[in-house]
Amino acid sequence: MSAEAKVSIVGASGYTGGELLRLLLGHPRVEVVQATSEHHIGEYVYSTHPQLRKRTAMQFVSRQTLKPCDVLFLALPHGEAQKEIDRYAMLAGKIVDLSADFRLKDLALYKKWYGHDHEAPQWVGKFVYGLAELHREEMRTASYISGVGCNATAANLALIPLVKNGLVDTSKPVIVEVKVGSSEAGASPNPGSHHPERAGVIRTYAPSGHRHTAEVIQETGLTDVHMTITSVDLVRGALATTHAFAKPGVAEKDLWRAYRAFAKDEPFIRIVKEKTGVHRVPDPKILAGSNYADVGFELDADTGRIVAMAAIDNLMKGASGSAVQAMNVMMGWEETTGLEFGGLHPI
Repeated sequence: MSAEAKVSIVGASGYTGGELLRLLLGHPRVEVVQATSEHHIGEYVYSTHPQLRKRTAMQFVSRQTLKPCDVLFLALPHGEAQKEIDRYAMLAGKIVDLSADFRLKDLALYKKWYGHDHEAPQWVGKFVYGLAELHREEMRTASYISGVGCNATAANLALIPLVKNGLVDTSKPVIVEVKVGSSEAGASPNPGSHHPERAGVIRTYAPSGHRHTAEVIQETGLTDVHMTITSVDLVRGALATTHAFAKPGVAEKDLWRAYRAFAKDEPFIRIVKEKTGVHRVPDPKILAGSNYADVGFELDADTGRIVAMAAIDNLMKGASGSAVQAMNVMMGWEETTGLEFGGLHPI
């Protein structure tokens, strides 16, 4: 099958850019024509992403030499895409931006959580939030789709079935604890990601105030949400463990009904709630490289506390996998195209 769409990636030397290249080079309906990196111009892509050896002989180019294409993926640091969004829109009719620049629809909320005014406020309303499980119908007719925060995605997928079915007592707070691997910090090293400091840790680095909280508030409609982020000794993976309180009279059968209804027609949502065995609850380790999200739950009948969990690969369902899924929906293709890989076990 010949390619139906030419795609390019701006900011392709980072971890999410590498994942996009891995996915798109194997996608049967696209041709990757350009990949940019201002720090690696002229270098072979596989020199930065060694998993792509013998997959491509492409070389990085400058974003200033971008040519028109059908779909443009922006994998730039937060704050960069909004500075040149007008130029990017002239180069491609469809854009998927993986950064946080166009995720939040409320400009005041954006300023609160990101600390500055948005530089392209007229563009914010043009982007559809990039989680297909929540915005699939809008994506079908969209030209511009935002990325998703990995921590927010795990939290949202855990909570949405409860919220949609009115099972949460919204007079009480919702607590979200997310445990994440080191790849969440990105490809550029910092003192906290230096191996002697990062290996073997269980380190809470955002007890409160994490920016992804804003996406949970926006997408769930919950207002009393409190998120904590903890680094654990993984490279890939995020596990959101959320604590909410059920409305009076809610039973476990109601939770089963809610999660089954949510997962039923979703190609990448799996319910994990087993009574025996090692893998009784969601575990991000078995999702490495896959676009699946495993969700699970438990109700403490004595207190009414619901523990809702979601595990993802933060670079896949939390970033590049969701971006490719969004492209598939936007282009009218089968949603799972190029995303069929099922993860590895053991790893």
